[in-house]
Amino acid sequence: MFFSFIQSAETKNPKHQTSRIKRKILLKKRQWQDLAIYWIGAILVGIIAVIFAELGDYAADIRNHLIDISPYSMLCVAPVGMAVITWITRVVFNGAQGSGIPQTIATLHIHNFELIDKILSIKITIGKILMTTLGLICGASIGREGPSVQIGASVMHAFSRLLGKNGEITRHGMILAGGAAGMAAAFNTPLAGIVFAIEELAHSFEQKASGRTLAIIIFSGVTSIAFLGNYTYFGRSNTAIPLGSAWIAVGVCGVLGGTAGGIFSRIVIAISEGRFFSISVFQQNRPITFAACCGFVLALLGLESHGATYGTGYLQANGIVNGYLHYPASFFIMKYISMLVTFASGIPGGMFAPSLAIGAGLGGWISPFLPHTTSAGVVLLGMAAYFCGVAQSPLTATIIVMEICDNQQITLALLSTSFLAYAVSRIICPTPLYTVLAKKFARKQLDISVKVES
Repeated sequence: MFFSFIQSAETKNPKHQTSRIKRKILLKKRQWQDLAIYWIGAILVGIIAVIFAELGDYAADIRNHLIDISPYSMLCVAPVGMAVITWITRVVFNGAQGSGIPQTIATLHIHNFELIDKILSIKITIGKILMTTLGLICGASIGREGPSVQIGASVMHAFSRLLGKNGEITRHGMILAGGAAGMAAAFNTPLAGIVFAIEELAHSFEQKASGRTLAIIIFSGVTSIAFLGNYTYFGRSNTAIPLGSAWIAVGVCGVLGGTAGGIFSRIVIAISEGRFFSISVFQQNRPITFAACCGFVLALLGLESHGATYGTGYLQANGIVNGYLHYPASFFIMKYISMLVTFASGIPGGMFAPSLAIGAGLGGWISPFLPHTTSAGVVLLGMAAYFCGVAQSPLTATIIVMEICDNQQITLALLSTSFLAYAVSRIICPTPLYTVLAKKFARKQLDISVKVES
């Protein structure tokens, strides 16, 4: 009773009420200022994604122009370019190597923020953009989606530092949101960005599904749409896969895509861990020469495929999905090999877009053997199956394919195919690819940090 009397007296005090109102106003003002800075960061992620996309298209145009002059020019351009990229990356942008997704995942589990500042630095961001663009000119089988994840994480991490946020959960949350926003803006797939954050970047739903994360992804996506228009990555597909005999394709694509993706992941993990001893020794002792040899192999594959294996594979996948391009089984095989060779070289670049192209090639190859399902339907199932086989993220694979083709009619078939591919891939490769690469990267960075401190 006494305390309630004191409290009642304080509330009746005009000075006390005024100061309390002022505190509330200042707190609200600070919160809105923080939100405004977060939104500016999200818009910046979208702008950078648009610029990156334009640079990627410009790089493809340069490469196509060189091929038009002479297809054999790539026998010089690819080896020299890959060697130059490797040298610049090692000397100027060391840390920009690889996809960008394992690096982002690693930062979510590193508690030394001085180390995170180095991994998600503006310098690495610039290097990621420039070296990926140069890699596309050289015909490397890479995409910009993986790098966009690390770029988005770097931007939002920088903004969290600008706000003076020192809490581990808040800073990790901003990295997570930025990475998801980068992926969403790159594909113009906001829902896939949210699912990607939940399924791939981290493994605790409570930390990921915050309103701030969703707001950042939405603002980034809206910015991308404002500059590029409300497009879909592969246009609009109206194909349907009704229950019945058409679902034979679900089983076939799920098994083949999961098998191919699982084998790819096992090979990539083996390369990263140095199990191919002769290749590992060559790569470590003569990295620039090794990259040049990888470039020469990419040029040979490009000549054999008439340029189809170069770059992201977007044009080829788009043509297969929409039915105006038809490739033999050799396209699937050669694109598969070119992606492995590109990863082995160690240059910056992502795996998402090439994986979709390989999956489209797989679907286009087997569609004549599945007459009960439309060709476009088999291609979309092949894309989801192979993508999931590599990433082992069935929800992300389903949502990405659904959004890039603007087709909700086949969601159940995509989901079933993805989960089947996931099960098959896990048998072949028990640990997800990005998890292995993230742990390896984190251990390496921590070892370097310990050596520097000692």
